[in-house]
Amino acid sequence: MQQRHHDRLRYFQELSNTSRDFYVDYVGRFVSVNSSTRVLEIGCGEGGNLLPFAQLGCYVKGIDLDRERTEQARKYFVLSGQKGEFVCQDFLTFPSPNEGSERFDVILIHDVIEHIPPSAKYPFFFHIRSFLRRGGIVFFGFPAWHNPFGGHQQISVGIASKLPFIHLLPNVLYTLLLRFSRTSPAMIEELLAIKQARMTIERFEQLTHQTGYTIVDRQLWFINPHYQQKFHLKPRRLWSLLARVPYVRNYFTTSAFYVISL
Repeated sequence: MQQRHHDRLRYFQELSNTSRDFYVDYVGRFVSVNSSTRVLEIGCGEGGNLLPFAQLGCYVKGIDLDRERTEQARKYFVLSGQKGEFVCQDFLTFPSPNEGSERFDVILIHDVIEHIPPSAKYPFFFHIRSFLRRGGIVFFGFPAWHNPFGGHQQISVGIASKLPFIHLLPNVLYTLLLRFSRTSPAMIEELLAIKQARMTIERFEQLTHQTGYTIVDRQLWFINPHYQQKFHLKPRRLWSLLARVPYVRNYFTTSAFYVISL
């Protein structure tokens, strides 16, 4: 496991930098980002993605299942001199806004959809609708399942954390390899859950259309923008020709960006 997964303040700062360099401008192509903008992040973690929006004067709110992460988000926002509201709750049980004024112009969902069980994906997409203002957008970012580390095996330990494509192995072989690398049972369970919840580009677009959304924009990345912070690599978009080839493109897409709307 990389050191950044232990040093949560560092991770918060890295996420903030990536959001400032890439997400704010991307979102700003489709909606105004200013003091009247309301931004919600589902699966906010420590809140790093929201910090640049707060610094621009937006009202920001984050929801996450992990109580420790939401407490860290509050702490890091105070340290940064910014205001933000953070709630520890399952988004699927979070009550919809009573009034349209309480809805959001921007909803961020980054590195989350690939963790949601298949049976919950449709309810998740439908529940988002009641939080979105008319004319608002939803920004999704996720790793295509078949890319070298699409199974998030880098969060494990030992040799398994460094091997590409092992998440594509059958469950039995994948589990044996993780055990050989001394991965904890809890981590193995999490990685197998990610394997079950896998998300491909084709499946995401199918979900989007079937739940009544329109795809406004898509950007497929060969080198994930966040790798600039993690590995000092220059982000690169996937070649346009390859981006149009279904299924094959998943093997080369380290991050898929989508803007969708109703």
